[in-house]
Amino acid sequence: MSHPPQSSTGFELHPRLAGDSHPVGRMTLSRVRLMDDARFPWLLVIPAQPDIIEPFDLSDRARRQLNEEVQALGLALRAAFEPDRVNIATLGNQVPQLHVHLVARYQDDAAWPAPVWGHGERQPYAAGGVTAFVHALLPHAPPELLLEQG
Repeated sequence: MSHPPQSSTGFELHPRLAGDSHPVGRMTLSRVRLMDDARFPWLLVIPAQPDIIEPFDLSDRARRQLNEEVQALGLALRAAFEPDRVNIATLGNQVPQLHVHLVARYQDDAAWPAPVWGHGERQPYAAGGVTAFVHALLPHAPPELLLEQG
């Protein structure tokens, strides 16, 4: 069994987030991952600090940095995939580690207008799908996004 990625700061990615998503990259504060559901362009933004459950557990500076990263990645999703909406959510009912969902939504997607959670069967990315997503996002991504190999 593999262990979740850990940094020198003590940050460990929650096993459920690791299992349900693919690494995309790192930003100043956060790890960026792609949710493994090809029905929706769906990023996770996870502050790489230990024991953070709620946004108010972050320092003021880190909270501002998280907001900047979420905004930059949301704009990148919008530019790359041209959705009708970009939903932003911080739910922690199943995974306590703070993570922000950025989900590109379309009026004709599988869950519209309902939330994406618990709607239909997840469709994992086929071979090459994650790479295709990253290549579509990259021209619009913030310059501080450093890609990760997954």
